[in-house]
Amino acid sequence: MHRASGLGLMVSRFAVARGARLAGAALAGAFLLGACSEDGRLPSNSRHYVPVSPQMEALMSEKGMNARSPILFRAYKAESELEVWKQTSSGEYALLKSFPMCRWSGQLGPKKTEGDRQVPEGFYAITQNQLNPHSSFYLSFNVGYPNAFDKQLGRTGSLIMVHGACSSRGCFSMTDEQIADIYALSREAFGGGQKSIHFQSLPFRMTAQNLAKYRADEHMPFWKNLKEGSDHFEVTKREPQVAACNGRYRFGVSSCTPTPEEASSSVMSAVAEKQRHDEQQVASLIHAGVKPVKRVYQDGDQHPSFKHTIYASVQSADSVRQVSAVPQGTSRVAAVSQPDALDHGVVEVPHEQAKGLNRQQLLAKAAQLKLQEASVQATAAAAPANVAPAATTPAKAAGAAAVARASSAPPPSSATALVATEAPKKDEPAFYRRWMGSLGNLTASSTDTTEVQPQAVQAPLPPKAPKR
Repeated sequence: MHRASGLGLMVSRFAVARGARLAGAALAGAFLLGACSEDGRLPSNSRHYVPVSPQMEALMSEKGMNARSPILFRAYKAESELEVWKQTSSGEYALLKSFPMCRWSGQLGPKKTEGDRQVPEGFYAITQNQLNPHSSFYLSFNVGYPNAFDKQLGRTGSLIMVHGACSSRGCFSMTDEQIADIYALSREAFGGGQKSIHFQSLPFRMTAQNLAKYRADEHMPFWKNLKEGSDHFEVTKREPQVAACNGRYRFGVSSCTPTPEEASSSVMSAVAEKQRHDEQQVASLIHAGVKPVKRVYQDGDQHPSFKHTIYASVQSADSVRQVSAVPQGTSRVAAVSQPDALDHGVVEVPHEQAKGLNRQQLLAKAAQLKLQEASVQATAAAAPANVAPAATTPAKAAGAAAVARASSAPPPSSATALVATEAPKKDEPAFYRRWMGSLGNLTASSTDTTEVQPQAVQAPLPPKAPKR
């Protein structure tokens, strides 16, 4: 009798507890629904809890990855890409997804001073308290600039973020849909116990082709230092140890004075061997005739998959001038991206023509070269169709073959973005292309020529811009 009563009491308590959990879940759901504004948007403090999208869940499942395992970021400015890597059961990292970057500002090279519009380059650590669900740019997290290395060199600046809104003033800017997934992946990794997320910001992919092309750039000594850290990751597929030592990065060591074991480790040997191999490839490319150039932007760039899309259109006043939160409840209105800069495009100025020029002179030289290139293309297009192309000399053919063999650049990513159904005509003015690209019927496009229909947006829309 007593056993039956005890069992009944246990069942009763279980039912009450289960009912409480269900009621709590229903209450939480009702809170989220009730917290939506009139247009159905989640308030900023609820965006932190937006789940990883079903598409990202499917991708992790396909690759055998756990949502709560550690992650690592790698950003490349010249290629306008942000990679998310995830730790596997072996302890090594594997690429989860490469996101096309919607906007970044400035030029190749490190950030040095507040307000220079430069996206920083270096090795950073993101902790959980750097996540910002209250961002004016939908969602964001601080990359941690300036780090110990930047401070040793007296570099200034703050609030360098990865965020949404596709508008940059020194930040890595994504679309709102992209940052929703990137933020959720970060939140889940912290929930799984990760203490900090390693973030590598590089000027370009450290291929022999890029190193040969930009070998005369004034930033090359710094970039070679960054390559050491990139090589450590490439060799091990593990997060490299990073130390800041008298204005220089040291990798694979716990301090600026490495132990004998660290200095003679197999990893150090493997990295040194990779560096020797890469230097041989660079030398082969230079011998084949690759000329040094200076890469010049008007004000940063975006991934090619966003060209001629609504993300490259003229931005409204509300999206160009955002209210950015600052300490103690104050605010400031700041100009962000410069949309017209995208029309300039990137120009690679021969080193001998770029040497000794300041920024304005470089931009003028780049514009001049761009006009010359357009004139040559127009002349070629107007040439009679029956004129045979110039024969390729054996020397040129050999040089091209050497370049192809030595270059280890990966194929372009297959990122997808909304694009206009018809490609803009080359003789249309820039403003016409942008407006028609944003007003026309939209489809989705990748780096190939196949057109597919756009997918439904999984992440909620951002809140309306505050009135000033």
